[in-house]
Amino acid sequence: MFRSRIEALRAVMREKQWDAVVITGGDPHGSEYPAPRWKQVEWLSGFTGEAGDLVITLDHAGLWTDSRYFIQAVEQLRGSGVELHKTRVPEEIPIPRWLSMQDWEDEEVRVAIDGKCHSLAATEALQDAFTTPVRIVDVPDLLSLFWKDRPAIPSKPVITLGDDLTGSPRSEKIAAIRDFLVERECDAILLTALDDIAWTLNIRGGDVEYNPVTLSYLLVTMGQVLWFVRKEGFSRPDDDTAGTFEELEKDGIAIMDYAEAEMVLSGISDAADDFSRLYIDPSTLNYNLSTVIFSNPSIERTVRGSSPVAPMKAVKNATEISLLREAHLDDGLAMERFLFWLERKIEVDTLSEAEAAFRLDSIRADIPGFMGNSFETISAYGKNAALPHYVTPASGGALLQEQGLYLVDSGGQYLSGTTDITRTVPLGPCTALEKEDYTLVLKGHIDLAMAVFPEGTPGCRIDALAREPLWRRMRNFGHGTGHGVGFFLCVHEGPQDVRQNLNPTPLRSGMVISDEPGIYREGHHGIRHENLLLCKELGTNEFGTWLGFETLTLCHIDTSAIIPDLLTGDEIDWLNAYNERVFRELGPRLPAQISTWLRAKTRPI
Repeated sequence: MFRSRIEALRAVMREKQWDAVVITGGDPHGSEYPAPRWKQVEWLSGFTGEAGDLVITLDHAGLWTDSRYFIQAVEQLRGSGVELHKTRVPEEIPIPRWLSMQDWEDEEVRVAIDGKCHSLAATEALQDAFTTPVRIVDVPDLLSLFWKDRPAIPSKPVITLGDDLTGSPRSEKIAAIRDFLVERECDAILLTALDDIAWTLNIRGGDVEYNPVTLSYLLVTMGQVLWFVRKEGFSRPDDDTAGTFEELEKDGIAIMDYAEAEMVLSGISDAADDFSRLYIDPSTLNYNLSTVIFSNPSIERTVRGSSPVAPMKAVKNATEISLLREAHLDDGLAMERFLFWLERKIEVDTLSEAEAAFRLDSIRADIPGFMGNSFETISAYGKNAALPHYVTPASGGALLQEQGLYLVDSGGQYLSGTTDITRTVPLGPCTALEKEDYTLVLKGHIDLAMAVFPEGTPGCRIDALAREPLWRRMRNFGHGTGHGVGFFLCVHEGPQDVRQNLNPTPLRSGMVISDEPGIYREGHHGIRHENLLLCKELGTNEFGTWLGFETLTLCHIDTSAIIPDLLTGDEIDWLNAYNERVFRELGPRLPAQISTWLRAKTRPI
């Protein structure tokens, strides 16, 4: 099937005289998780990973993805004719350089892209990689030429969040954006990232699965705010979007149709006040819309840079922090109910990975304020856990047994916040290697959680704390150690992270990150321990201001697979204190039988 689709694309390439086609895994807004309409890489190749780009030439098809998906890609690409190209490895050859290295017959190379799903930054990187002439051919909705049953553009209901949930009215956020514009000597900004827009307007939607965002653009000038959104989908009587729109309009937000963004930005429409200096983020602004902007004679200058909203929303305010603690309390209760059920279930009955995932999802769904999962639950037993982003099959998955390790990575979206937790659960006797890996990964997790560092330190400077126990024994993991997390928004949020890549963004008090080192042995087992951490100020002295972490996640860490001699005294103290805190906060809120079970699970080592 996938071979025939690629050949259909090549037929178009021959007809149009294109030398190469680049298909990205994103949408018109640079989203990490696209709606089904923009899962073009999956449709063309069968690869379902969250990060992957395709290059098709007349004699080669390649998928570029990172180490989280190497094993998965090999399995899913088998028989498709698509070759895996590894990224985030020392020998990496990025797509632009790979294309420039090919022996093209034509003097001018013609590279076709879907400009709506290719960012301005990525397109310019393609152009800059060539020392010979190259022409970028922008073909919006390129795959629609033969993807006949392509899903429609989503348009789901929208809700607003009050100040009691956000801690900051939209008027304050817009004022902060305008202050930024004054500093940059601009008179307008175009926000294109969907979570930036949701945060600014204090709205949430459902256009992207697991991410409560709405497909839209937001133009903020010094006197106007124009929200370009697909209004035609909001006429259903069973949603309250009409009230949402009225509330926004009362706050001075002009609501326009999504398609009108091009007319306003091209200068054809006079709906917006005059502006001549526009701030844009080339990493999320799609190439197609950028050409519209650059063709507008009224825009004298575009200023490029990262979105100012990302660092604003990354630092949670007091209201958000208080609610996040509540969300993690509720989520922890759900996790403990699930883990108790899991242990009892496998003692008396067979259980598949999918059945376990469904049970956890259903327990979360009963929590007041639950708005859905924050990502697809990863339920992986044994060797399946060696795939960091394993997709649990609805049927035919592994059956859990009373031995070895089971990994469950899951999270919830609540009105009170977003959660993300991974627990690796010993289901019975474990091998010596499983225990050693389990303990070493836990050492790294604890060492990062205990970190103390000076203000201004970026996450890349403390990443080694989580890796050192593994490195010392010449083991490693390929994914990042930590990512930012939104407040009832995207579970992956920047600009901060904790990984080896040299991201200069400093960690700041109020930021939330994950702490999730792991180890993955293909064909054997995978282990990951993940909590969410709140960055906090610890104090100031003659050496400066110091930061550290508060663990938000509440769920016990199983000690049955630990080799205590591999842990330091400080690490044992941290683990015992954490498990005691879990019991103290969750035990009284659980049914007596589960509370007694949890008491046993949290006994000190």
